[in-house]
Amino acid sequence: MEWLDRMNDALGYLEANLAGTADMEHAARLACCSVYHFGRMFSYIAGVPLSEYLRRRRMTLAAFDLQNGGRVLDVALRYGYESPTAFNRAFQSVHGVSPSAAQRDGAPLKAYPRISFKITVKGEAEMDYRIIKQEAFRIVGVREPLLPDFEDSFRRVPEFWGEAAASGAIPRLCLLMDAAPKGILGVSTCMPDAENYYYIAVASTRPAPEGMHEYVVPACTWAVFPGRGSMPAAMQELQKRVVSEWLPGSGYEWGQAPDLEVYLDDGLSGESSFEVWLPVAKR
Repeated sequence: MEWLDRMNDALGYLEANLAGTADMEHAARLACCSVYHFGRMFSYIAGVPLSEYLRRRRMTLAAFDLQNGGRVLDVALRYGYESPTAFNRAFQSVHGVSPSAAQRDGAPLKAYPRISFKITVKGEAEMDYRIIKQEAFRIVGVREPLLPDFEDSFRRVPEFWGEAAASGAIPRLCLLMDAAPKGILGVSTCMPDAENYYYIAVASTRPAPEGMHEYVVPACTWAVFPGRGSMPAAMQELQKRVVSEWLPGSGYEWGQAPDLEVYLDDGLSGESSFEVWLPVAKR
């Protein structure tokens, strides 16, 4: 399938550049997505952060090189570590022994094989969804830069929601809501060649108040998935299932538009009703 082929092409590029510096932007282009979404898809499908996977693969190859007579400093430089201390720390975190100990006969080491993606049937529960076409709409809200490392952003976004709630931004946004989709929106503008922000916003035709920003979400086809549960765990779990279970076998690929979280109530009961909007395009 083309979608998985592109992901495997990107991983092939990274694998070929484990010794040296891989260009994450180039890898994401091979996968036809942004750096943020590439890291996000990898993490959801593989079950391990991309940065951690690459570290394990580098340390696997570093162990082979050391056992084949490589000098510790040379091997450290080969895999991008200018500081022997940093290399020693990374190596021990993977293998449990120092690089110098790995050069001895009988040293206990670990090997992490290369990952490749294939279609597997692993869904245990049904997933409700609908496909809709939505014209372009404007949002107004507060925003936070998203880091290229998906795992960092994964931790940062719930903090940003807490800050927005504490500042009183969310009640002010509710007063601006006058267009569809109705609800408080979480909007990730992570697309190739675009500024990466996470917005807490509403669809609105009104001017953006001082301290807020506006953004036009382009017309797109969306796969919409309803959910309910405690935040942020329920939202993150549904997003993971959408990407790792629904998308690979759906006949769709990630579309060129932001992905949306639509919160449909205030969550005062301890649970929230919400929707995940995934931009899609036919393969």
